[in-house]
Amino acid sequence: MTRTTPAVVIAAPASGCGKTTVATGLMGALRRAGRAVAPFKIGPDYIDPGYHALAARRPGRNLDPVLTGEHLIGPLYRHGSASADIAVIEGVMGLFDGRIAEESPGTAFGSTAHVATLLGAPVVLVVDARGQSHSIAALLHGFSTFDSTVHVAGVILNRVGSPRHEEVLRQACEHAGIPVFGAIPRSDELSVPSRHLGLVTAVEHGARARAAVEAMTALVGRYVDLVGIAALAGSRVMADPWDAEEVTPVGGSATVALASGRAFSFGYAEHREVLAAAGAEVVEYDPLSDPLPPQTGAVVLPGGFPEEFVAELSANDVARAQIRQLAAAGAPIHAECAGLTYLVDDLDGHPMCGVLSGSATFTDRLTLGYREAVVVADSVLHSIGDRMMGHEFHRTAVSFADSYAPAWIFSGRDIERRRDGAVDGAVHAGYLHTHPAAHPQAISRFVAAAATSKLAPMSRLREEDGIPMSRLREEDGIQ
Repeated sequence: MTRTTPAVVIAAPASGCGKTTVATGLMGALRRAGRAVAPFKIGPDYIDPGYHALAARRPGRNLDPVLTGEHLIGPLYRHGSASADIAVIEGVMGLFDGRIAEESPGTAFGSTAHVATLLGAPVVLVVDARGQSHSIAALLHGFSTFDSTVHVAGVILNRVGSPRHEEVLRQACEHAGIPVFGAIPRSDELSVPSRHLGLVTAVEHGARARAAVEAMTALVGRYVDLVGIAALAGSRVMADPWDAEEVTPVGGSATVALASGRAFSFGYAEHREVLAAAGAEVVEYDPLSDPLPPQTGAVVLPGGFPEEFVAELSANDVARAQIRQLAAAGAPIHAECAGLTYLVDDLDGHPMCGVLSGSATFTDRLTLGYREAVVVADSVLHSIGDRMMGHEFHRTAVSFADSYAPAWIFSGRDIERRRDGAVDGAVHAGYLHTHPAAHPQAISRFVAAAATSKLAPMSRLREEDGIPMSRLREEDGIQ
Protein backbone atom coordinates (compact mmCIF):
# COMPACT_ATOMS: atom_id res chain seq x y z
CA MET A 1 0.00 0.00 0.00
CA THR A 2 1.25 3.49 -0.83
CA ARG A 3 1.83 5.90 2.01
CA THR A 4 -1.03 7.96 3.41
CA THR A 5 -0.60 11.70 2.89
CA PRO A 6 -0.41 13.62 6.19
CA ALA A 7 -3.24 16.08 6.79
CA VAL A 8 -4.18 19.03 8.92
CA VAL A 9 -7.78 20.08 9.54
CA ILE A 10 -8.53 23.80 9.76
CA ALA A 11 -11.55 24.31 12.02
CA ALA A 12 -13.14 27.08 14.09
CA PRO A 13 -15.40 27.52 17.12
CA ALA A 14 -18.13 28.88 14.83
CA SER A 15 -18.76 30.18 11.34
CA GLY A 16 -17.33 33.59 10.56
CA CYS A 17 -14.00 33.16 12.35
CA GLY A 18 -11.98 33.25 9.13
CA LYS A 19 -11.27 29.56 8.52
CA THR A 20 -11.84 29.87 4.75
CA THR A 21 -9.28 32.67 4.55
CA VAL A 22 -6.78 30.75 6.67
CA ALA A 23 -7.34 27.39 4.98
CA THR A 24 -7.12 28.84 1.46
CA GLY A 25 -4.10 30.96 2.36
CA LEU A 26 -2.41 27.97 3.98
CA MET A 27 -2.92 25.89 0.83
CA GLY A 28 -1.38 28.62 -1.27
CA ALA A 29 1.49 29.34 1.14
CA LEU A 30 2.46 25.67 1.43
CA ARG A 31 2.34 25.30 -2.35
CA ARG A 32 4.47 28.41 -2.75
CA ALA A 33 6.93 26.87 -0.28
CA GLY A 34 7.37 23.94 -2.66
CA ARG A 35 4.90 21.41 -1.27
CA ALA A 36 2.26 19.60 -3.31
CA VAL A 37 -0.98 20.36 -1.47
CA ALA A 38 -4.23 18.38 -1.69
CA PRO A 39 -7.22 20.66 -0.88
CA PHE A 40 -10.42 19.41 0.76
CA LYS A 41 -13.64 20.88 2.14
CA ILE A 42 -15.85 19.10 4.67
CA GLY A 43 -19.54 19.08 3.79
CA PRO A 44 -21.47 19.66 0.55
CA ASP A 45 -19.99 23.09 -0.20
CA TYR A 46 -19.45 23.84 -3.90
CA ILE A 47 -17.96 27.33 -3.59
CA ASP A 48 -14.96 27.07 -1.26
CA PRO A 49 -13.37 24.24 -3.31
CA GLY A 50 -13.10 26.62 -6.26
CA TYR A 51 -10.91 28.97 -4.21
CA HIS A 52 -8.99 25.98 -2.85
CA ALA A 53 -8.25 24.87 -6.40
CA LEU A 54 -6.83 28.29 -7.25
CA ALA A 55 -4.58 28.17 -4.18
CA ALA A 56 -3.38 24.57 -4.45
CA ARG A 57 -3.44 24.17 -8.25
CA ARG A 58 -5.26 20.86 -7.78
CA PRO A 59 -8.99 20.06 -7.88
CA GLY A 60 -10.81 21.02 -4.69
CA ARG A 61 -12.65 18.00 -3.27
CA ASN A 62 -15.30 17.37 -0.64
CA LEU A 63 -15.44 14.98 2.30
CA ASP A 64 -19.04 14.51 3.40
CA PRO A 65 -19.97 11.37 5.34
CA VAL A 66 -23.65 12.33 5.21
CA LEU A 67 -23.70 12.06 1.40
CA THR A 68 -21.19 9.24 0.93
CA GLY A 69 -21.25 7.32 4.21
CA GLU A 70 -18.37 7.02 6.65
CA HIS A 71 -16.87 4.10 4.75
CA LEU A 72 -15.91 6.29 1.76
CA ILE A 73 -14.24 9.14 3.64
CA GLY A 74 -10.87 7.40 3.97
CA PRO A 75 -10.84 6.08 0.38
CA LEU A 76 -11.92 9.44 -1.08
CA TYR A 77 -9.28 11.18 1.01
CA ARG A 78 -6.56 8.85 -0.22
CA HIS A 79 -7.73 9.25 -3.81
CA GLY A 80 -7.77 13.03 -3.63
CA SER A 81 -4.43 13.29 -1.81
CA ALA A 82 -2.51 10.87 -4.02
CA SER A 83 0.96 12.22 -4.92
CA ALA A 84 0.55 15.18 -2.53
CA ASP A 85 3.00 16.05 0.25
CA ILE A 86 0.30 17.36 2.59
CA ALA A 87 -3.47 17.79 2.66
CA VAL A 88 -5.24 20.85 4.05
CA ILE A 89 -8.86 20.19 4.99
CA GLU A 90 -11.19 23.11 5.65
CA GLY A 91 -13.94 22.36 8.15
CA VAL A 92 -17.60 23.30 8.13
CA MET A 93 -19.36 25.62 10.62
CA GLY A 94 -18.07 25.12 14.17
CA LEU A 95 -15.81 22.20 15.00
CA PHE A 96 -18.54 20.05 16.57
CA ASP A 97 -21.50 21.25 14.48
CA GLY A 98 -23.22 18.52 12.48
CA ARG A 99 -26.30 16.32 12.32
CA ILE A 100 -27.35 15.24 15.81
CA ALA A 101 -28.70 11.70 15.68
CA GLU A 102 -31.86 11.14 17.73
CA GLU A 103 -30.59 7.78 18.92
CA SER A 104 -27.21 9.27 19.86
CA PRO A 105 -27.62 12.95 20.74
CA GLY A 106 -23.94 13.40 21.53
CA THR A 107 -22.86 12.45 18.02
CA ALA A 108 -22.48 15.26 15.48
CA PHE A 109 -22.48 13.24 12.28
CA GLY A 110 -20.77 14.94 9.36
CA SER A 111 -19.13 17.57 11.56
CA THR A 112 -15.53 18.67 11.19
CA ALA A 113 -14.72 16.76 14.37
CA HIS A 114 -16.32 13.62 12.91
CA VAL A 115 -14.25 13.75 9.71
CA ALA A 116 -11.05 14.61 11.60
CA THR A 117 -11.59 11.51 13.74
CA LEU A 118 -12.26 9.31 10.71
CA LEU A 119 -8.99 10.47 9.18
CA GLY A 120 -6.98 10.50 12.39
CA ALA A 121 -5.86 14.03 11.51
CA PRO A 122 -4.94 16.87 13.92
CA VAL A 123 -7.10 19.98 14.16
CA VAL A 124 -5.85 23.55 14.18
CA LEU A 125 -8.48 25.93 15.49
CA VAL A 126 -8.87 29.37 13.91
CA VAL A 127 -10.12 31.76 16.61
CA ASP A 128 -11.44 35.25 15.94
CA ALA A 129 -9.53 37.20 18.58
CA ARG A 130 -11.57 40.38 18.38
CA GLY A 131 -12.91 41.32 21.81
CA GLN A 132 -10.97 38.52 23.54
CA SER A 133 -7.91 38.33 25.74
CA HIS A 134 -7.48 35.87 28.66
CA SER A 135 -10.92 34.34 28.04
CA ILE A 136 -9.52 32.60 25.00
CA ALA A 137 -7.85 30.14 27.39
CA ALA A 138 -11.24 28.93 28.59
CA LEU A 139 -12.51 28.61 25.04
CA LEU A 140 -9.48 26.55 24.01
CA HIS A 141 -9.68 24.40 27.11
CA GLY A 142 -13.32 23.59 26.34
CA PHE A 143 -12.74 22.74 22.67
CA SER A 144 -9.64 20.66 23.35
CA THR A 145 -11.24 18.55 26.09
CA PHE A 146 -14.84 18.25 24.87
CA ASP A 147 -14.19 15.08 22.84
CA SER A 148 -11.14 12.95 23.60
CA THR A 149 -11.20 11.42 20.08
CA VAL A 150 -10.54 14.84 18.52
CA HIS A 151 -6.96 16.12 18.72
CA VAL A 152 -6.95 19.93 18.86
CA ALA A 153 -3.25 20.38 18.25
CA GLY A 154 -2.96 24.12 17.94
CA VAL A 155 -4.53 27.48 17.29
CA ILE A 156 -4.17 30.28 14.76
CA LEU A 157 -5.19 33.63 16.18
CA ASN A 158 -7.09 35.68 13.63
CA ARG A 159 -7.89 39.41 13.50
CA VAL A 160 -5.42 40.33 16.21
CA GLY A 161 -5.61 44.01 17.09
CA SER A 162 -2.06 44.95 18.11
CA PRO A 163 1.30 43.53 19.26
CA ARG A 164 0.17 43.90 22.88
CA HIS A 165 -3.07 42.08 22.10
CA GLU A 166 -1.06 39.24 20.52
CA GLU A 167 1.19 38.99 23.57
CA VAL A 168 -1.78 38.65 25.94
CA LEU A 169 -3.43 36.08 23.68
CA ARG A 170 -0.27 33.98 23.45
CA GLN A 171 0.03 33.95 27.22
CA ALA A 172 -3.58 32.76 27.50
CA CYS A 173 -3.00 30.00 24.92
CA GLU A 174 0.10 28.87 26.81
CA HIS A 175 -1.98 28.72 29.99
CA ALA A 176 -4.48 26.47 28.13
CA GLY A 177 -1.66 24.27 26.87
CA ILE A 178 -2.43 24.90 23.19
CA PRO A 179 0.45 25.82 20.84
CA VAL A 180 0.05 28.95 18.71
CA PHE A 181 0.89 28.48 15.03
CA GLY A 182 0.22 32.01 13.95
CA ALA A 183 -1.25 35.40 14.79
CA ILE A 184 -2.85 37.20 11.86
CA PRO A 185 -3.60 40.91 12.20
CA ARG A 186 -6.89 42.45 11.20
CA SER A 187 -7.05 43.12 7.47
CA ASP A 188 -9.65 44.83 5.33
CA GLU A 189 -8.00 43.66 2.11
CA LEU A 190 -9.39 40.14 2.06
CA SER A 191 -12.93 40.75 0.89
CA VAL A 192 -14.45 38.13 -1.36
CA PRO A 193 -17.93 39.20 -2.56
CA SER A 194 -20.88 37.21 -1.30
CA ARG A 195 -24.33 36.52 -2.65
CA HIS A 196 -27.45 34.62 -1.74
CA LEU A 197 -25.79 31.19 -1.51
CA GLY A 198 -22.48 32.27 0.01
CA LEU A 199 -19.34 33.59 -1.67
CA VAL A 200 -19.28 34.44 -5.35
CA THR A 201 -17.75 31.43 -7.10
CA ALA A 202 -14.09 31.57 -8.08
CA VAL A 203 -14.80 30.84 -11.74
CA GLU A 204 -17.08 33.86 -12.11
CA HIS A 205 -15.04 36.13 -9.82
CA GLY A 206 -12.16 35.67 -12.26
CA ALA A 207 -9.10 37.87 -11.82
CA ARG A 208 -10.42 39.28 -8.55
CA ALA A 209 -10.73 35.76 -7.14
CA ARG A 210 -7.13 35.03 -8.10
CA ALA A 211 -6.04 38.30 -6.50
CA ALA A 212 -7.95 37.46 -3.31
CA VAL A 213 -6.33 34.03 -3.13
CA GLU A 214 -2.91 35.58 -3.64
CA ALA A 215 -3.61 38.03 -0.81
CA MET A 216 -4.69 35.17 1.48
CA THR A 217 -1.55 33.25 0.52
CA ALA A 218 0.69 36.19 1.28
CA LEU A 219 -1.00 36.89 4.61
CA VAL A 220 -0.79 33.31 5.86
CA GLY A 221 2.73 32.92 4.51
CA ARG A 222 3.84 35.93 6.54
CA TYR A 223 2.10 35.27 9.84
CA VAL A 224 1.67 31.47 10.13
CA ASP A 225 4.33 28.92 11.05
CA LEU A 226 4.28 26.79 7.90
CA VAL A 227 7.10 24.54 9.06
CA GLY A 228 5.29 23.87 12.32
CA ILE A 229 2.01 23.13 10.55
CA ALA A 230 3.72 20.72 8.15
CA ALA A 231 5.45 18.93 11.02
CA LEU A 232 2.14 18.62 12.85
CA ALA A 233 0.22 17.04 9.96
CA GLY A 234 -0.67 13.37 10.07
CA SER A 235 -3.30 10.77 9.20
CA ARG A 236 -4.16 7.22 10.23
CA VAL A 237 -6.22 6.25 7.17
CA MET A 238 -5.56 2.62 6.26
CA ALA A 239 -8.20 2.12 3.56
CA ASP A 240 -7.32 1.67 -0.09
CA PRO A 241 -7.87 4.74 -2.28
CA TRP A 242 -11.23 5.14 -3.98
CA ASP A 243 -10.85 4.27 -7.65
CA ALA A 244 -13.24 5.45 -10.34
CA GLU A 245 -11.78 2.79 -12.62
CA GLU A 246 -13.61 0.15 -10.60
CA VAL A 247 -16.76 1.25 -12.44
CA THR A 248 -17.36 -1.30 -15.19
CA PRO A 249 -17.19 0.32 -18.65
CA VAL A 250 -20.47 -0.01 -20.49
CA GLY A 251 -19.00 -1.54 -23.62
CA GLY A 252 -19.82 1.42 -25.83
CA SER A 253 -18.68 5.00 -26.26
CA ALA A 254 -20.51 8.27 -25.95
CA THR A 255 -19.60 11.94 -25.88
CA VAL A 256 -21.04 13.53 -22.75
CA ALA A 257 -21.26 17.33 -22.76
CA LEU A 258 -20.65 18.64 -19.24
CA ALA A 259 -21.89 22.19 -18.67
CA SER A 260 -19.38 24.42 -16.87
CA GLY A 261 -18.37 28.05 -16.64
CA ARG A 262 -19.79 30.86 -14.56
CA ALA A 263 -23.41 29.67 -14.54
CA PHE A 264 -22.82 25.97 -13.85
CA SER A 265 -19.94 25.49 -11.42
CA PHE A 266 -21.46 23.35 -8.66
CA GLY A 267 -20.15 19.83 -8.97
CA TYR A 268 -17.83 17.19 -7.60
CA ALA A 269 -14.50 16.31 -9.21
CA GLU A 270 -15.42 12.65 -8.91
CA HIS A 271 -18.39 13.09 -11.26
CA ARG A 272 -16.21 13.61 -14.30
CA GLU A 273 -13.93 10.78 -13.19
CA VAL A 274 -16.79 8.28 -12.90
CA LEU A 275 -18.23 9.36 -16.25
CA ALA A 276 -14.85 8.76 -17.91
CA ALA A 277 -14.36 5.44 -16.14
CA ALA A 278 -17.75 4.28 -17.41
CA GLY A 279 -16.59 4.88 -20.96
CA ALA A 280 -17.69 8.43 -21.72
CA GLU A 281 -15.65 11.05 -23.49
CA VAL A 282 -16.36 14.03 -21.25
CA VAL A 283 -16.20 17.42 -22.97
CA GLU A 284 -16.87 20.63 -21.06
CA TYR A 285 -18.72 23.52 -22.65
CA ASP A 286 -20.07 26.86 -21.44
CA PRO A 287 -23.83 27.29 -22.03
CA LEU A 288 -23.36 31.06 -21.81
CA SER A 289 -21.56 31.16 -25.15
CA ASP A 290 -20.78 27.73 -26.61
CA PRO A 291 -22.76 25.32 -28.77
CA LEU A 292 -22.75 21.70 -27.69
CA PRO A 293 -19.56 19.80 -28.51
CA PRO A 294 -19.55 17.79 -31.75
CA GLN A 295 -21.06 14.29 -31.55
CA THR A 296 -22.73 14.99 -28.23
CA GLY A 297 -24.76 11.97 -27.14
CA ALA A 298 -25.71 13.05 -23.61
CA VAL A 299 -25.69 16.19 -21.48
CA VAL A 300 -24.94 16.81 -17.80
CA LEU A 301 -26.14 20.12 -16.35
CA PRO A 302 -24.81 20.64 -12.79
CA GLY A 303 -25.77 23.24 -10.23
CA GLY A 304 -24.72 26.86 -10.15
CA PHE A 305 -26.11 30.37 -10.55
CA PRO A 306 -28.07 30.53 -13.83
CA GLU A 307 -30.30 33.23 -12.33
CA GLU A 308 -27.27 35.56 -12.34
CA PHE A 309 -26.68 35.02 -16.07
CA VAL A 310 -30.19 34.43 -17.31
CA ALA A 311 -30.00 36.91 -20.21
CA GLU A 312 -26.78 35.37 -21.54
CA LEU A 313 -28.12 31.85 -21.21
CA SER A 314 -31.25 32.84 -23.06
CA ALA A 315 -29.27 34.59 -25.80
CA ASN A 316 -27.39 31.37 -26.65
CA ASP A 317 -30.30 30.05 -28.67
CA VAL A 318 -28.05 27.60 -30.53
CA ALA A 319 -27.22 25.59 -27.41
CA ARG A 320 -30.82 25.78 -26.17
CA ALA A 321 -32.16 24.42 -29.45
CA GLN A 322 -29.53 21.67 -29.54
CA ILE A 323 -30.50 20.47 -26.06
CA ARG A 324 -34.17 20.58 -27.03
CA GLN A 325 -33.41 18.48 -30.11
CA LEU A 326 -31.34 15.98 -28.16
CA ALA A 327 -34.09 15.54 -25.60
CA ALA A 328 -36.65 14.99 -28.35
CA ALA A 329 -34.37 12.37 -29.92
CA GLY A 330 -34.07 10.45 -26.65
CA ALA A 331 -30.59 11.50 -25.57
CA PRO A 332 -29.92 11.12 -21.82
CA ILE A 333 -29.93 14.46 -19.99
CA HIS A 334 -29.06 14.71 -16.30
CA ALA A 335 -29.79 18.05 -14.62
CA GLU A 336 -29.21 18.98 -10.97
CA CYS A 337 -30.60 22.10 -9.32
CA ALA A 338 -29.53 24.94 -11.64
CA GLY A 339 -29.68 22.49 -14.53
CA LEU A 340 -33.37 21.91 -13.76
CA THR A 341 -34.13 25.64 -14.10
CA TYR A 342 -32.28 25.71 -17.45
CA LEU A 343 -34.41 22.90 -18.89
CA VAL A 344 -37.84 24.47 -18.29
CA ASP A 345 -39.58 26.94 -20.59
CA ASP A 346 -38.37 30.09 -18.88
CA LEU A 347 -36.40 31.41 -15.91
CA ASP A 348 -37.71 34.73 -14.59
CA GLY A 349 -39.39 35.30 -17.95
CA HIS A 350 -36.31 34.60 -20.09
CA PRO A 351 -36.69 31.68 -22.53
CA MET A 352 -34.71 28.59 -21.54
CA CYS A 353 -34.46 25.18 -23.24
CA GLY A 354 -38.13 24.23 -23.16
CA VAL A 355 -37.37 20.56 -22.60
CA LEU A 356 -39.73 20.46 -19.61
CA SER A 357 -42.99 22.43 -19.63
CA GLY A 358 -42.79 24.82 -16.71
CA SER A 359 -41.35 28.02 -15.30
CA ALA A 360 -38.61 28.82 -12.80
CA THR A 361 -38.43 31.93 -10.65
CA PHE A 362 -35.90 33.40 -8.26
CA THR A 363 -37.32 33.73 -4.74
CA ASP A 364 -36.36 35.28 -1.40
CA ARG A 365 -36.42 31.89 0.31
CA LEU A 366 -33.25 29.84 0.75
CA THR A 367 -33.87 26.10 0.57
CA LEU A 368 -30.98 24.31 2.23
CA GLY A 369 -30.43 20.94 3.83
CA TYR A 370 -29.83 17.21 3.53
CA ARG A 371 -32.65 15.10 2.11
CA GLU A 372 -33.46 11.39 2.28
CA ALA A 373 -34.75 10.49 -1.17
CA VAL A 374 -36.48 7.52 -2.74
CA VAL A 375 -36.75 7.02 -6.51
CA VAL A 376 -40.35 6.67 -7.73
CA ALA A 377 -39.80 6.43 -11.50
CA ASP A 378 -37.33 4.47 -13.60
CA SER A 379 -34.91 6.75 -15.43
CA VAL A 380 -31.54 6.87 -17.18
CA LEU A 381 -29.97 7.16 -13.72
CA HIS A 382 -32.02 5.19 -11.21
CA SER A 383 -34.50 2.37 -10.70
CA ILE A 384 -37.74 2.58 -8.74
CA GLY A 385 -37.05 2.01 -5.07
CA ASP A 386 -33.44 3.23 -5.07
CA ARG A 387 -32.68 5.24 -1.94
CA MET A 388 -30.02 7.87 -1.42
CA MET A 389 -29.02 10.90 0.58
CA GLY A 390 -28.85 14.22 -1.19
CA HIS A 391 -28.58 17.93 -0.53
CA GLU A 392 -30.67 20.95 -1.57
CA PHE A 393 -29.12 24.38 -2.01
CA HIS A 394 -31.12 26.98 -3.98
CA ARG A 395 -33.30 30.09 -3.96
CA THR A 396 -35.28 29.29 -7.08
CA ALA A 397 -38.63 27.51 -7.44
CA VAL A 398 -40.06 25.57 -10.38
CA SER A 399 -43.69 25.03 -11.29
CA PHE A 400 -44.40 22.41 -13.96
CA ALA A 401 -47.13 22.94 -16.50
CA ASP A 402 -47.45 19.21 -17.25
CA SER A 403 -47.81 16.29 -14.87
CA TYR A 404 -44.43 14.59 -14.94
CA ALA A 405 -43.31 11.68 -12.81
CA PRO A 406 -41.09 13.18 -10.09
CA ALA A 407 -37.37 12.44 -10.09
CA TRP A 408 -37.84 11.33 -6.50
CA ILE A 409 -39.73 11.95 -3.32
CA PHE A 410 -37.71 13.18 -0.39
CA SER A 411 -37.95 14.44 3.15
CA GLY A 412 -35.68 16.20 5.61
CA ARG A 413 -35.57 17.28 9.21
CA ASP A 414 -36.93 20.71 8.38
CA ILE A 415 -39.38 19.85 5.58
CA GLU A 416 -42.37 17.67 4.91
CA ARG A 417 -42.22 14.78 2.48
CA ARG A 418 -42.53 16.16 -1.06
CA ARG A 419 -41.94 15.57 -4.75
CA ASP A 420 -38.88 16.91 -6.53
CA GLY A 421 -38.04 17.39 -10.16
CA ALA A 422 -39.22 15.46 -13.19
CA VAL A 423 -38.51 12.37 -15.26
CA ASP A 424 -39.57 12.57 -18.90
CA GLY A 425 -38.20 10.10 -21.42
CA ALA A 426 -34.42 10.12 -21.02
CA VAL A 427 -34.45 13.38 -19.05
CA HIS A 428 -33.81 13.28 -15.31
CA ALA A 429 -33.94 16.66 -13.56
CA GLY A 430 -34.31 17.72 -9.95
CA TYR A 431 -33.04 20.03 -7.25
CA LEU A 432 -31.29 17.27 -5.32
CA HIS A 433 -27.48 17.13 -5.42
CA THR A 434 -25.97 13.68 -4.87
CA HIS A 435 -22.35 12.59 -4.64
CA PRO A 436 -21.33 10.42 -7.62
CA ALA A 437 -18.86 8.34 -5.59
CA ALA A 438 -21.76 7.12 -3.47
CA HIS A 439 -23.79 6.05 -6.53
CA PRO A 440 -21.37 5.15 -9.35
CA GLN A 441 -23.88 2.67 -10.75
CA ALA A 442 -26.18 5.59 -11.62
CA ILE A 443 -23.44 7.23 -13.68
CA SER A 444 -22.64 3.94 -15.39
CA ARG A 445 -26.34 3.49 -16.22
CA PHE A 446 -26.42 7.02 -17.66
CA VAL A 447 -23.40 6.41 -19.91
CA ALA A 448 -24.87 3.07 -21.03
CA ALA A 449 -28.05 4.86 -22.05
CA ALA A 450 -26.00 7.38 -24.02
CA ALA A 451 -23.99 4.65 -25.74
CA THR A 452 -27.06 2.71 -26.84
CA SER A 453 -29.45 5.52 -27.74
CA LYS A 454 -30.21 6.06 -31.43
CA LEU A 455 -29.95 9.78 -32.00
CA ALA A 456 -30.90 11.84 -35.00
CA PRO A 457 -27.78 13.60 -36.31
CA MET A 458 -27.18 17.09 -34.99
CA SER A 459 -27.16 18.38 -38.58
CA ARG A 460 -30.96 18.15 -38.60
CA LEU A 461 -31.28 21.47 -36.84
CA ARG A 462 -33.45 23.50 -39.20
CA GLU A 463 -34.78 26.99 -39.57
CA GLU A 464 -38.06 25.82 -38.00
CA ASP A 465 -36.11 24.95 -34.84
CA GLY A 466 -35.69 28.68 -34.40
CA ILE A 467 -31.98 28.78 -35.26
CA PRO A 468 -30.74 30.65 -38.35
CA MET A 469 -28.37 28.23 -40.08
CA SER A 470 -25.88 31.07 -40.49
CA ARG A 471 -25.35 30.91 -36.73
CA LEU A 472 -24.02 27.35 -36.92
CA ARG A 473 -20.39 26.71 -37.77
CA GLU A 474 -18.88 23.74 -39.54
CA GLU A 475 -16.19 23.45 -36.86
CA ASP A 476 -18.95 22.91 -34.29
CA GLY A 477 -19.87 19.68 -36.03
CA ILE A 478 -23.19 21.08 -37.26
CA GLN A 479 -23.46 21.41 -41.05
